[in-house]
Formats: sequence, structure tokens, C-alpha cells
Amino acid sequence: MLPVKRFTDFIEQNNLFTQQNSILVAVSGGIDSVLLARLFSAAGYTFGIAHCNFGLRGSEAEADQQFCRSLAMQLSAPFHTINFDTTAYADMRKISIQMAARELRYNWFEQIRQQHNYHLIALGHHKNDTIETILLNLTRGTGIAGLHGILPKKGVLVRPLLFLSREEIATVVAEENIFYVEDSSNASTKYARNKIRHEVIPKLRGLNPSLENTFDNNLRHFRQLEELLALKVEEARIHLFIQHDDEIHIAVDAVKALQPQQLLLYKLLQPYGFAEPVVDDVIASLDAQSGKWFASATHQLTIDRGKLILVENNPASVESITINETDHEVHFNGQRVASLHDDSPLIIKDNPFSVSIDRDKLIYPLSIRHWQQSDYFYPLGMKTRKKLSDFFINLKIPLHKKQHIPLLVNGNGDIMWIAGYRPDERYKVGPNTKKVTIFELFK
Repeated sequence: MLPVKRFTDFIEQNNLFTQQNSILVAVSGGIDSVLLARLFSAAGYTFGIAHCNFGLRGSEAEADQQFCRSLAMQLSAPFHTINFDTTAYADMRKISIQMAARELRYNWFEQIRQQHNYHLIALGHHKNDTIETILLNLTRGTGIAGLHGILPKKGVLVRPLLFLSREEIATVVAEENIFYVEDSSNASTKYARNKIRHEVIPKLRGLNPSLENTFDNNLRHFRQLEELLALKVEEARIHLFIQHDDEIHIAVDAVKALQPQQLLLYKLLQPYGFAEPVVDDVIASLDAQSGKWFASATHQLTIDRGKLILVENNPASVESITINETDHEVHFNGQRVASLHDDSPLIIKDNPFSVSIDRDKLIYPLSIRHWQQSDYFYPLGMKTRKKLSDFFINLKIPLHKKQHIPLLVNGNGDIMWIAGYRPDERYKVGPNTKKVTIFELFK
């Protein structure tokens, strides 16, 4: 007898979907997905069947496709199918055949779901698939998330067969005389999952005949631990993360006090793209000199005077732009610089975002660029030069901000103005100045 009651109970207990939802059921023709489709039919859910032919097994794959078409007709379900050139796709993407097949089928499932207004996509994973996934994750290296196995629901993907083991599925299918097709590649141990299925799990079952039940209990504990960790991380985030405009400040002393330090800091920084080895480096550098920084694909983390400063990476920035004498306005990485020529020796005071420069000393074309390690200038009021790196340190400007300060550079290479901070002594308006050019920075 089909386990319809257990099926619908599992769906309700895990809030997978309701009778009002329309579900796209992925069917390969194998024993698991065929039972899944028949349970959908017996339970009275609205569903359609989707089948992929990956073009890897010749006539066998075509027979599977025809079988699934016939099954859909028998169950009065809409049928969706597609043929892929998986090998060509794998070569083009430079990935394995298995990864190519995975990408192709999930992308296509989502396309069909949207085109035909299905609410969710149902997959035929069962208890043993979860065990195999956990063992695979353990062999490859995993955090707690890798130990929770396959979730009943993730996004638009649902797995309503997780209440059954492979043996239970085989028993039901045999008792009900349900026809299905067998993929010959499932018997091969060439793939890592099949090796675990055919070689590792039988040995583990020899040690523990109740392997599936034991893993069920472990999974429940792992998922509860994951929830507990998520709560702990969120509490730490609220306590540690201080928002300053577009920056997040984290006190180094607070990071040192975290217990367990490595796990919590990794979980705190993981959403910003920082991998575990980078987090280890951050911890090892907490007492380092200010200015040390770490980068992910999306963010930058800088150690700066007792705190970590987390900022989002800017899109690829322009290294420099040219200003011609006829230009009245230029744009530089989201900032605007306007120039005005004046025939009177006007001096701009008390406005760090404006500067008056002796026009006769300008050598066009000028340029605007970011600072470089060897840069120096003569700060207004000083007769000796100063390295920009020292100037920034004296003003306690952190590294990530230094990289966004525009420098106005004369045609001879002299820095005339650190925009927003200080002009150069050599280009100030003096008693002999006849004409000025005024530059103004707009953020």
C-alpha cells in the first residue's frame, strides 16, 4: 500500500506546500522519482512532471524519456522534457559531467517553473541520500551546515520523500508492482557518491544495522545546533557591529573576547565573503600595526587603531582623469570636481572642499588620481615636504579611506591639493598672484 498518509503528514509537518499549490516534480524514471510522482497523484496534489535527457546513455536515455512521457500520461499530469548536450556544456564551462548535468537540470527546472506557474520543484531525495551527502561533506571538509544533510525545503526546492529510506522505497515499489527504469550508471563506483553508496554505507550498516534511524537522530541534533549557533551569531552581531555611515566598526578587544573565537568570527564575516583561512589570518593579526587589511570578493576588512573596519569594495575605479584648461567640470569615481577661473586673487578659507591656486603656476593638462605610496607634497604653511602616507597617519585616516581621496596633480607631477584636506604651499595664492583658478570638490 502506498504510504500516502505518511507522505502528506511529512509535507504538513515541514510546511512544504498545500493542496492549493502546483508542483513541478522532477522524474528521472528511477525508483525514487517514480514513487514520488505516484504519491503526488494518490494524494491528489496538482503537479506536472519534468524529465531531462542528458544525452549520455544513447538509446537507454531515450527509453527513459519515453517511459516518463508514458508515466505522465498515465497520471494525467503535464509533461515537460528537454534534451541536453551535456558533454559540450561541460567542455565549454570546463567543469565535470556531473556538475554540468546539475547546472543544466536545475536551471531548466527553474525556467519551467516560472514559465508554467508552478510554485515549487519537488525532488526525489530520501533518507539514504542525506546520509551519503553528509559523508561526502565530511570527506571534503565541512562546517556545521554540511552536517545537517539535505533539507526538506530550500528556496523553491522541496524533498517530500525524506521520510523514507531506500529499503522502504524498494519494499513499497515491489508490493505495489510499480514499474520504473534503472539507470545503469547508478551501479558504477566511478563517482564519489556511488562509491559511498555501494562500498562505505554497507560497511557502516554492518557496524550499525539501524544506520538510518541513528542518522535521523543525529540530523535532528545537528539542525538544532545550527539554529543555536545562528542565534549566538546574531547576538554577537548586534553587540559587535557598529554602523558608521557605510562602514561597520568592530572593536578588536570584543573580537578577542569571543568564545569560541574562530567559529563565531568566521560566521560573522562569512556573509561578507571571507573564507575560513582569511579569518584565521585576521585573528592572528589582531595585535598587528594599524593598516593591515584583508579582502574578499566583495568587502575589505582593515585593522585600524583598536578596531576592525568593514567596508564594501567599490566597483572598479578609474586610476586617473585629465583636466584640460577648457574643462569646467570633471567626474572622478562618483565625485565631481568643478573649476572656475577668476581674474582676482581670491583666497578660499575654511573650506577643505575648495581651493584657490595661482593660475600662472598651472601646467595643463592637470590630472586627478588616487594616492601612491611614494607621494609627497608641501602642506600649506610648511617649507618642507611630507610624505602623504605620514600625513594620512597623522590625521588618523584609515587605509580604506585613503584610497578614495582625490589628489589634484599639476602637469609637472606636483600634488597641488589633497581634496578635502590640505592644499600645497607651493601653489597658494600670494602677494604676486594675478589670477586664480578655484577648484571645488562635490561628494
